[in-house]
Amino acid sequence: MGGGRWRRGASQVGRSVAVWAVSTLTMLILAGALPDFRLQSADGDSATRIAVTAALGAGAFGLLSALVWPFLVRLLLLVPALVLGLLVFFLNGSLLILALRIVPSGDSEAAPETAVIVAAVMSAVASATGAALAVRDDDAYRRRLYRLADRRRRSAPACPAGPGTVFVQFDGVGHDVLLDAVGKDLMPTVAGWLERTHRLTPWRTDWSSQTGASQLGILHGSNHDVPAFRWYEKDTREVMVCNRPSSAVELQRRAVERTGDSGLLGADGASRGNLFSGGADEQALVLSIATKRRNRENRSRAGYFAYFSDPANAVRTALSFVAEVGREIGQSTRARAKKVRPRVKRGGLYPFIRAFATVVERDVVVAAVMGDMLAGRTAVYADLVAYDEVAHHSGPFSLDAEKVLERLDRSLSLIEKVAEHAPRPYRIVVLSDHGQSPGETFRTRYGLGLGDLVRAGCGLPVPRRAQRTHSGAEARAAVRAALRRPVEEGGEQHRPARRRSEPIVLASGNLGLVSFPDVPHRMSKEEIDARHPALLTTLANHPGIGFLLVRSEEHGGVVIGPFGAEIPLGQLDENPGPLEPFEPGAADAVRRTHSFPHTADIMVNSWYDPADGEVLAFEEQIGSHGGLGGAQGKAFLLSPNALSAPVDEGEDLVGAEHIHRVLGRWLRESGGPQVPLTEPQDQRAA
Repeated sequence: MGGGRWRRGASQVGRSVAVWAVSTLTMLILAGALPDFRLQSADGDSATRIAVTAALGAGAFGLLSALVWPFLVRLLLLVPALVLGLLVFFLNGSLLILALRIVPSGDSEAAPETAVIVAAVMSAVASATGAALAVRDDDAYRRRLYRLADRRRRSAPACPAGPGTVFVQFDGVGHDVLLDAVGKDLMPTVAGWLERTHRLTPWRTDWSSQTGASQLGILHGSNHDVPAFRWYEKDTREVMVCNRPSSAVELQRRAVERTGDSGLLGADGASRGNLFSGGADEQALVLSIATKRRNRENRSRAGYFAYFSDPANAVRTALSFVAEVGREIGQSTRARAKKVRPRVKRGGLYPFIRAFATVVERDVVVAAVMGDMLAGRTAVYADLVAYDEVAHHSGPFSLDAEKVLERLDRSLSLIEKVAEHAPRPYRIVVLSDHGQSPGETFRTRYGLGLGDLVRAGCGLPVPRRAQRTHSGAEARAAVRAALRRPVEEGGEQHRPARRRSEPIVLASGNLGLVSFPDVPHRMSKEEIDARHPALLTTLANHPGIGFLLVRSEEHGGVVIGPFGAEIPLGQLDENPGPLEPFEPGAADAVRRTHSFPHTADIMVNSWYDPADGEVLAFEEQIGSHGGLGGAQGKAFLLSPNALSAPVDEGEDLVGAEHIHRVLGRWLRESGGPQVPLTEPQDQRAA
């Protein structure tokens, strides 16, 4: 045993010396190539003195990076994560300047902008050299990865011998998109799993096919009363938004109160990069704790410190961040030049937002998962949002999105390799929360947004450009006809009394919500018709709208479509009416949403073309999700064959709450957290 320890120590020293030598050589090459970086005095020095100066400078830089960098990153936890990534270069350059000044010769110097370049190159080279030398040494590789684990777990008792479970969520990747990527050899890791160890099961989302509703149901067992990504609540007079920290806190509280359970990860779990905690003990980059300051470890940005405390990680991610920004600018420029359709604006801050989602968030979350596995945690749930962000703006089947899928597959491969070094076996489950449906935006096709159409249908003034559209003209004509007013060639349009507040119109992909805030209850069809006689007819007959859901005093709830179609919810199974083009289960999804206390006065689902799967987003997105129609409602569940089948043969996997029960069963099979089997008390039909 003593001999093995001696050999490991000698191996570690050898690798350190090799990294030092390569860093010294890198510094010498950069000093010769960059005019503002020198390692000798103005009068010139011998080659030996220059080499010694480079060796001392490289050693000092390495020591400062190891000792000072973690403290700098901890101080910068108050800085937004996006800014932290951009500061990496400046901080690394500052450390290099400091290292050169403490070298005994005192002759070396570098201009600030040059120091940034030299420090970035040296950190990247040192990281690559260390990884290359350790790749053939399993012990060294394990120790390198183990530094990512939570230090508090190092002194904890040995983890159970039973298998742990890692749930990796590919945000927005639909079932068919995954199969298409496997068929194109874009995801070799997934393809290999499907051939040898895993099964693929599709599952159907709720009407609100978006991360907030799906992840709340998956992690906490209930997404009751989440009608959309954003909605207006009349009792509190607030707009709830799933990715707003205060809303996420409240939604999680409601789910826990409804189920009586803390969540899927309630025992020895870790939640990484999610909207909700799932009841996990360890949380990082979790939105629902972003407003809490219980302790240092539970802060939302703690995961950034765990990753960026390694300067090599920081430099590598920062370089990838800059490259991704350039890649997005190049791709969007080509799309404009080729006049690709459909297309949305991708300027402003979007290139930086995309780079954060596809690089920083991915790197930090994957590193956190690796640390959790090496610490032996029982259950880990992590969300990778890269594909969803890119597909919104480039399209779900675009080359841009395919490149993201390739990188996600590489992340899975890394997680699989780390599992080989974990202190317990791990079962890796991959799933998505929804898919995405392609299609141009409602505004692009018709020249006005849903809010403009609603205002026109209410007889309210609309922007001049919207007035000139065909849809706007039809809406104004419908209002005049409903009010029995003559057709107006000019002059003032009819304006309702100003004492009534204007409607609140919100969008969640191709799902729109219309609420009248001055009415304290959910308005009925009869009340809406009495107040705005042309509104429902205008919306239902618009070619860009598939159907409406409203409360009815006579029938309880009705689905309204074009040409006077009005189907009570109880009759949708026999006569789907405007729901006929939509996927199976649409009627059940609509009935369930109708039962929610905070469903909007008017729920609007866009037009859907089943031939090509297109919808019309009410937001500025050419790949959208949030409502019914197409691939957005067909997610996937990729699970090891060692686990029981998600559902019996012939049974459908429907709804996020059903996914929660399946994942809970798998944890029990592995001897993990005892997740209750209680059936949520939702009413599935009105």
